[in-house]
Amino acid sequence: MRKTFGSGSVWEQTLGYSRAVQVDNTLFISATAASGPDGIVGDDFYSQTKYILEKLGAVLEEAGFSYEDVVQSKLYLTDISKWEDAGRAHGEVFGDIRPTLALVHVLPFLDQEMLVEIELVAQKSA
Repeated sequence: MRKTFGSGSVWEQTLGYSRAVQVDNTLFISATAASGPDGIVGDDFYSQTKYILEKLGAVLEEAGFSYEDVVQSKLYLTDISKWEDAGRAHGEVFGDIRPTLALVHVLPFLDQEMLVEIELVAQKSA
């Protein structure tokens, strides 16, 4: 079984991707930024990470998953020296769940206000 989930972003059609793709009992969620209806939400690594994780929680829920199902998390940071700020927000959600984690230092995103993107993989027990 393969099912796609969209956010309604014009970029999904333009670039040919989905917000999330479920294959059987695994959900793959595209890298997500702190973009809200009025632009980027938050101006620091902690607040953007926190907002992104809230958005991702809604994606998980829409697909019938939860944070507890997350097995892999990747944080893309434009300033690796701020890893502790992003990590603190991540730990508030995943401290007891403890998925695998990658902290990746990246060049600035297309929108210079974007500091963080997060990508998740979730899997339900069979």
